[in-house]
Amino acid sequence: MGQIVLIVEDEQKIARWVETYFRQAGFRTLVAFDGTTGLAMARHERPNLVVLDLMLPGIDGLDVCRALRREGDVPIIMLTARAEEADRLIGLELGADDYVVKPFSPRELVARARAVLRRSGAVEPPRGDLLRGGEVTVDVERRSVSRGETRIDLTPTEFDLLVTLLRHRGRPLSREQLIELALGQSYTGYDRTVDAHIKNLRRKIEPNPGEPRYILTVFGIGYKFAEDV
Repeated sequence: MGQIVLIVEDEQKIARWVETYFRQAGFRTLVAFDGTTGLAMARHERPNLVVLDLMLPGIDGLDVCRALRREGDVPIIMLTARAEEADRLIGLELGADDYVVKPFSPRELVARARAVLRRSGAVEPPRGDLLRGGEVTVDVERRSVSRGETRIDLTPTEFDLLVTLLRHRGRPLSREQLIELALGQSYTGYDRTVDAHIKNLRRKIEPNPGEPRYILTVFGIGYKFAEDV
C-alpha cells in the first residue's frame, strides 16, 4: 500500500488539485480544510508526510506545525503564499522539512515530497553504523539520536544534517556542501535554510544552545561538529 500524505489546505480547489497529483503518483491521501481538523487527522491517522498550508482557519499552519513537532517527527512540507525569506524561515525554525511558495507546480511538490520521504528513512543505511560526538550518539540504521541517556527526536532533515556533520567531524562545511552532502542535489531550498535547521539542531542536542559545544559556527564558511568533545 502507498504511503499516506495528509494535505491541510483551506482552499478546496487547491487541496483537491494537489490530492489528484499525489494519488496519480501512487500515494494514499487524506485532506483537511482547517488546522483543527488537520491536527486531529494527523494524530489519528499517523500519515507518512504532512503538506501544510501556512494560513489556515481555526489553528494556523504554524501552530499545527508546532504541535506536530512536540509530538513526533512526521515530515512536514509547508505551503506559503509569502515569498519573503523571514516568513519561510519561521516554518523551518518550527521544524518543517521543506517549503513550497504559491503558486507552485504540483509535480514539483510531489518531487519534493519524495525527496523528504527518502531522507526520512526509505533508503536503509549500512547496518551497525554508530556515530558519536561527546555525549551525542547517532544510530544511523535505526535513525535514532540520544544525548547521554536522553532520546532526542529529530526531523528527517535535521537527522541527515547531523549525520553529515558527524561523518565529517572537525571539518568545516559550507552551507552549499551541507545541502549537497546531506540533502542531495535535488534539494531546491536556498542555503540560508540550513541556518534554521542548525538552530533547531542546537536547541535539541546542545546542553546550552546559546553557547554550542557540538555544532560550531565557522565564520565565513559554515558549520562543523567539534572535534575535541
